[in-house]
Amino acid sequence: MIEVLVVDDDVRVARVNAAYVDKVPGFHAVAPAHSAAEALERVETLARVDLVLMDHYLPDETGLDVVREMRRRGHQADVIMVTAARDVATVQAAMRHGALQYLVKPFAFAGLRGKLEAYARLRRTLDGGGEAEQAEVDRIFGALSESTEPQLPKGHSPTTADLVRRALTAAEGPLSAQEIAERTGVSRQTAQRYLKLLERTGRATLTLRYGDAGRPEHRYVWATRA
Repeated sequence: MIEVLVVDDDVRVARVNAAYVDKVPGFHAVAPAHSAAEALERVETLARVDLVLMDHYLPDETGLDVVREMRRRGHQADVIMVTAARDVATVQAAMRHGALQYLVKPFAFAGLRGKLEAYARLRRTLDGGGEAEQAEVDRIFGALSESTEPQLPKGHSPTTADLVRRALTAAEGPLSAQEIAERTGVSRQTAQRYLKLLERTGRATLTLRYGDAGRPEHRYVWATRA
């Protein structure tokens, strides 16, 4: 099992992300931390932490401060930043301090699962040890950069899919296909087709709103706002 420490100041978000981790075969979430101090305490006292899912915005220090202190103390647990911080300076600093990946909130389970599966592939590649030829080195460095997004079915446009995704993630609540169409400029039928695709792949959740009469209205919400 790959032991994972989830660090997030929001208790609910930490609980959701830990549950996500436990759903991925080969991974186990230990008790989460909600501050920089708690994160360092967990790393110091737990028997083993292989991977840290690190939020950047913590109440006492930043996630990058925690990573710096971990390295200063000699802890070599791998780090994936999982945060709403999306400014280039923070992303660059995360890279310089050894973060293997950077997952921007909000995301669906599929997004985190992809990062964890890529990390597991990297661990399997490195477990062999020994010396590596150039091809093997390239494979090691490429293990985490492989695409984790599901391939779109034939006839679907990545640009349209991204428009629909952005509309959902920016919304404050569930949206109908008609509302998505109005916000993106695509037809209602097109919006409905892409919403159904997002639902099938687990990235959007379908809800039903019942009116005074007639069929219930289908409404969609991004799978998580963690």
